[in-house]
Amino acid sequence: MASRSYTNFSDLATGDLLDIVPIPRALPRVIKLPGIISDLDGNGSPHGDSDAASSGCCERKIIVANMLPLHAKRDMETEKWNFSLDKDSILLQVKDGFSSETEILYVGSLKVEIEASEQEEVAQKLLEEFNCVPTFLPHDLQKKFYLGFCKQQLWPLFHYMLPMCADHGERFDRVLWQAYVSANKIFADKVMEIISPDDDYVWVHDYHLMVLPTFLRKRFHRVKLGFFLHSPFPSSEIYRTLPVRDEILRGLLNCDLIGFHTFDYARHFLSCCSRMLGLDYESKRGYIGLEYFGRTVYIKILPVGVHMGRLESVLNLPATSTKVKEIQEQFKGKKVILGVDDMDIFKGISLKLLAVEQLLQQDLQLRGKIVLVQIVNPARGSGKDVQEAKQEMYLTAKRINEAYGAAGYEPVVLIDRPVPRSEKSAYYAVAECCIVNAVRDGMNLVPYKYIVCRQGTPRMEEALGITKDTPRTSMLVVSEFIGCSPSLSGAIRVNPWDIDAVADALSSAINMRSSEKQLRHEKHYKYVSTHDVAYWARSFAQDLERACQDHYKKRCWAFGLGLGFRVISLSPSFRRLLTDHVVTSYRRTNRRAIFLDYDGTVVPEASISKMPGPETLSVLTTLCNDPKNTVFIISGRGRESLSEWLSSCKMLGIAAEHGYFIRWNSEGEWETSSLPADLDWKNTVEPIMKSYTEATDGSSIEYKESALVWHHQDADPDFGSCQAKELLSHLESVLANEPVVVKRGQQIVEVKPQGVSKGLVAEKVLIRMVNGGEPPDFVMCIGDDRSDEDMFESILSTVSGPSLSVTPEIFACTVGQKPSKAKYYLNDVGGVVQLLQGLASASCPKARYVTQSQVSFESFV
Repeated sequence: MASRSYTNFSDLATGDLLDIVPIPRALPRVIKLPGIISDLDGNGSPHGDSDAASSGCCERKIIVANMLPLHAKRDMETEKWNFSLDKDSILLQVKDGFSSETEILYVGSLKVEIEASEQEEVAQKLLEEFNCVPTFLPHDLQKKFYLGFCKQQLWPLFHYMLPMCADHGERFDRVLWQAYVSANKIFADKVMEIISPDDDYVWVHDYHLMVLPTFLRKRFHRVKLGFFLHSPFPSSEIYRTLPVRDEILRGLLNCDLIGFHTFDYARHFLSCCSRMLGLDYESKRGYIGLEYFGRTVYIKILPVGVHMGRLESVLNLPATSTKVKEIQEQFKGKKVILGVDDMDIFKGISLKLLAVEQLLQQDLQLRGKIVLVQIVNPARGSGKDVQEAKQEMYLTAKRINEAYGAAGYEPVVLIDRPVPRSEKSAYYAVAECCIVNAVRDGMNLVPYKYIVCRQGTPRMEEALGITKDTPRTSMLVVSEFIGCSPSLSGAIRVNPWDIDAVADALSSAINMRSSEKQLRHEKHYKYVSTHDVAYWARSFAQDLERACQDHYKKRCWAFGLGLGFRVISLSPSFRRLLTDHVVTSYRRTNRRAIFLDYDGTVVPEASISKMPGPETLSVLTTLCNDPKNTVFIISGRGRESLSEWLSSCKMLGIAAEHGYFIRWNSEGEWETSSLPADLDWKNTVEPIMKSYTEATDGSSIEYKESALVWHHQDADPDFGSCQAKELLSHLESVLANEPVVVKRGQQIVEVKPQGVSKGLVAEKVLIRMVNGGEPPDFVMCIGDDRSDEDMFESILSTVSGPSLSVTPEIFACTVGQKPSKAKYYLNDVGGVVQLLQGLASASCPKARYVTQSQVSFESFV
């Protein structure tokens, strides 16, 4: 079911429902590099790129995220705002992956609300001192955007939580969706103020800003734009419940590169694009690419890393060493199991406690010898579910401590307060085992931090009372459902819902031999230290540059309204076929060849009735009756169907089943291909196709005289595609010694005789015209699918051969704006019929054809 959309950006982004006061641009027009910044506030060129500014010689990257990597605090004496860098922010740490000459600008919101009277001064200060550009969302908009749509709707959905009833999650609220779009528009406006679109790279982060790419791509068609999702991306069964699913998918597809932590997340995204937008993807030399209106949108799969230097610097702090000694003294003689989690319903804290309870119940020897230290970070959201999860955590911990505790011993220690980095690092360094038991989490860097801290530093060795040669060990118990799990092959992976299995995993981790722990630790540390945040940022930036390298080799068209906007990017030689241009050539030529595909060219692909309308038949008849014309319908369909549907066009040539059967007019006999008529291979192919049809609901077999076709357009997209690949491989191996070709087309697998193609039909017709003393001086060929590419290629090679003394005028045209060997395109079947009407009118001026005016939303660049 189609999602409801809007026809105008401004209606959605600044609609009356939000009652948002227009925000003046507070950012001063300050330039920090040599060059010229154009006035983006004015009426720019409709082409989107013509007013691009020059950014000078220095490479620049614009990083856009919900929050700036800053701490803010008001000085009580001066009442001025003081700002400092948040050194733990991943946005700040990515700069280590770029060259020292790269300038980085940050666009995002502050964690505090700034009064309108102070915004201009603060914006100036942040730009000059921190290269930060604040967005200053109004309070009401910020609340609806972040706490509303992001935290109540997107975040639960992306973590597989559906609002099945009013007590469990918030139902979709279009007012909150409007706030989300409005906030994204404000972020995009800030980027537009500072960007030099010809030179700068824009890197957008996380689910808060998934429609921002649409606004940027609408303004700058060739903007270099990457996006990284730090949360999970749900399976299509979950994601498709979102009423604005298409708008968000199209927003992401307006990027050049989309990054995910794991292949599972990327696979779910690709599945959604396939099922909801009908897009196919393929792997090219190790890179996954989605073809989207002539643009290739690349998919990047790489989990983020930690900042090694930052972690090691915290380990070297005196406060960390002091805390380590305190922890060792507090838990002397006991093995510490550590958990560090945010307070939310997906972190599985209560499940973790139940596993510890089960462990203490089943292993009496561990009572009094192990302790779970659970650090609870403050909740990022608010709501009834968070409070319920917190209450359950405290009740469970209390029950365990009462049942298995003793004087001076509590098996569960909850630390529910803001914990300094030094204290966390101290717990990491001391803990024998770390458990991350989340039921769903995008990445979770806690295991990485634990590994680095267990490796330690010389100062930490001193605090722990160990030497440089002491073997380093660590043990991890991690949930299968977190993003870091695939990269930690030495960890014990668990299903957090299986309490017994988690308890057994904890027991194994505690009792494992030291040599085994050492080997696992070394393996993990090698990976974490080499795949740090700098490696992640550098790899993403390199792939983004590669994804954008062909931007100026293609021409761009803007197409679509509202959040359905997209840019069509095609070869510079690829142009829309104009009726007036073709008719002019048509009038001055005397011998013409016209080749037309059938489905998707003269009859809509989605049409239930495959018979052409009376208007189309009338146009074809007029063209065929012109003695200067040779007109052919070349189709993969059977000859009986084509003969019946086109019976009124007496002079029309028909090539059925891709040219296996040819008839020059309705009075002529069907000519069969000169190839051997041995079709015994059908006896082998048919039972194989039948077995796949029985196993694939929605599939069917089309029987032709010369071919067999397996269709899967009505099957499940993923399963049908998978089965088609398997069938293709199966048939190729079985028919290796047969004179047939096995081809996979658009939702089909076809087996047909070798040497049969639409291209050979076109070549045969042209050669016959030449041999008859009537070489063509006008050739037009129109088709919409892969099989028609053979026609385009054949025509070009035939007319350039020595048999034609004069090269005719050629109009090879594909239907739909997509990469093709043709030089021209028409938008749809309506455009084809309109063109044919123009030619028919030139052949028979007395005939009048009603040409419906078409509204075009294209703007040529």
